Amino acid sequence: MLSQRLLTRRLPQVAARYAVPRASFSHVRSLAAAEVNDPLQNNNYENPPRVKRAFRDPYGGWWDQQEKRNFGEPVHEENEILGVFSPEQYTHVSARRGFFHLGVFVATFLGFCGVVSFYYPDKPSAPRTFPDGLEKELGGSNAALARKSGEETW
Repeated sequence: MLSQRLLTRRLPQVAARYAVPRASFSHVRSLAAAEVNDPLQNNNYENPPRVKRAFRDPYGGWWDQQEKRNFGEPVHEENEILGVFSPEQYTHVSARRGFFHLGVFVATFLGFCGVVSFYYPDKPSAPRTFPDGLEKELGGSNAALARKSGEETW
């Protein structure tokens, strides 16, 4: 009875001591706030839409063909991420289709392994037999004998 009272009185103090502190702000809200167009920020510099240069029309008649931009065009605040030399986004296959292809590959590979293991022989050849089990060659009467001719098991 006494131990139960001590345990119930001590437990909330221990739980409160080891609680993880929470952050007072959210990263999602701060990232969304960065996209808001604030005219007083950056001395009224216009921030163009966030479009990677690799997705722009290659035959658009750009002043700078490599960077796909015109003379005097405002540069985005994150130009190093949106430029031509940034890592390219993989848009050829969706994630769902990629996981489907991966699953088909794994199923095919395991199916092939199952078929091979079903038809694969246990031993590549028949074991050799020797007259008198090579008793003298293996070290005498107390030595482990080899298979004698006519024996089916070891």
